[in-house]
Amino acid sequence: MNDKATIQRTIRDQSDDLRALSLDIHAHPELNFEEHHAHDALTAFLEQRGFALERGAYGIETAFVARYGSCSPTIAVLCEYDALPEIGHACGHNLIAASGAAAGLGLKEALGDGEGTLLVLGTPAEEGGGGKIAMIERGAFEEVDAAFMVHPSPGNNAWPAIMALHELEVEFFGKNAHAAAYPWEGVNALDAFVLAYNGIAVLRQQLQPDTRVHGIVTDGGAKPNIIPDHTAADFYLRGRDNTRLATLKDRVLACFTGAAQATGCRLEHRWVGHPYYNMSTSDPIAEAYVANMQSLGTMLPAKGVGPTAGSTDMGNVSHVVPSIHPMFAIETEGGNHTPEFTAAVATTSAHESMLDAAIAMAMTAHDLFTDKDRLKRAHQEFVAQSSA
Repeated sequence: MNDKATIQRTIRDQSDDLRALSLDIHAHPELNFEEHHAHDALTAFLEQRGFALERGAYGIETAFVARYGSCSPTIAVLCEYDALPEIGHACGHNLIAASGAAAGLGLKEALGDGEGTLLVLGTPAEEGGGGKIAMIERGAFEEVDAAFMVHPSPGNNAWPAIMALHELEVEFFGKNAHAAAYPWEGVNALDAFVLAYNGIAVLRQQLQPDTRVHGIVTDGGAKPNIIPDHTAADFYLRGRDNTRLATLKDRVLACFTGAAQATGCRLEHRWVGHPYYNMSTSDPIAEAYVANMQSLGTMLPAKGVGPTAGSTDMGNVSHVVPSIHPMFAIETEGGNHTPEFTAAVATTSAHESMLDAAIAMAMTAHDLFTDKDRLKRAHQEFVAQSSA
């Protein structure tokens, strides 16, 4: 296998094309499972550079597999490319897409015949759709020995505290009545929601700091002079790990159930899709990534240092194969999921930060291809954590 200088030179030589790819995806934001433009742009980009492409992989129209090499080990670098409603690429998935493509290009040049297999996986629908979970269920990671991706944020961290998450949809059903003339004949579904919301607000005082509950009202009634017979809401529940999340789900659901009983409303609730698992970062792989970033001039905090970093279906991947999901810092006036972040991820400085993260990711994969002992330690740690 060629050395890491080959990886760095290859990626930097492709900088202009990678920036054009990132800006193209940024200019065409698409919601989960609708990322046809991004899918086509990425697959064309990789195919033109020598990868064997499978479009619409695993029965998902906007997923893909780009393959190079043969035999084991098999290492996957992941691209994300869905956007958020109204605020576009406010989580920087255009940079994630470009970083996966960049790392793939660098590794392709460094990977010799018979030294292993490189996959660039296109994983749609991270923002709530759970695209990686569907790909796991359909066998996408069965041959993979390690999985990598990087993610833009306001700070650097190789061990981000990514929480488990499950989405909860609730509806209260009451009875309409004239709010001024005879309100006593109504059963107020809005009152039920307000009670539940206040119950959750009180519950927060007794929750651990590594749990989160937040939601929105999707139906609050039709008109002020009509007692609402229906309200609906959408909530995200998060916990440090899957066990903590399970406990939180019971406590929050009790708030909704109690509100229904108190107001005489009927409650319906639905847990949406498969839960996102917490991120279980592989220490041997993360340590190599930190060393490679340091070689490029960026120091990262130690394990256990840094704020909570939301949730992702990459957490589910980390429970089936040794994985890392480092955060790389970009200059921004606002955090992820804000309009300010949407603007920041299209800047030249963000592109340069992405290149460094992609180079470090590719170098780390190079370490696993060339250092079988490190890969073995990653698998031993993974097995030990899985059986704990």
